[in-house]
Amino acid sequence: MQVLLCLYIILKNQKFLCCFHTQGVCSSDIGLLAAQYAEGIQLRIIKGDKDINFGSIYENAVAQELVAHGIEPYYYNNKKRGELDFVIELGGRIIPIEVKSGKDYDVHRALSNIMDCGEYILPEAIVFNNDNLSVEGKFTYAPIYMAMFLEKSCAAPEFYKVDLSGLM
Repeated sequence: MQVLLCLYIILKNQKFLCCFHTQGVCSSDIGLLAAQYAEGIQLRIIKGDKDINFGSIYENAVAQELVAHGIEPYYYNNKKRGELDFVIELGGRIIPIEVKSGKDYDVHRALSNIMDCGEYILPEAIVFNNDNLSVEGKFTYAPIYMAMFLEKSCAAPEFYKVDLSGLM
């Protein structure tokens, strides 16, 4: 269930990328989320069953990491182009994110539609998945656990001005 709280509009080259701030889209505890699933899924997870759809669990894990690092996740949905799991802003850049749990993680129609759209200039996109790290064009494919490395930059000022006049 998506709870849309506020509209966040980003101006990029005179075109608007409308994203919705999401809150309530994620369970704040992955264990509780798994407990809400059908009977027996917890045991299947522990046994390493490969046939479980981990999509919502992975999306929640990524959302938790983003919020833990002070990054506000936004949700994008457009009837013509599709929906994106997350859209974030890092260092003044807009980065769309998709989270894939299956083997066909390189199939991401909505993300490809957004990246191919000439209206927005998006230099890169991230697809979190179950495979190894790789880069193909504008797409960075990264394992789910690498979401922990997304951080807001805390750039220090280039110079400091120290006022020592109070010492004299």
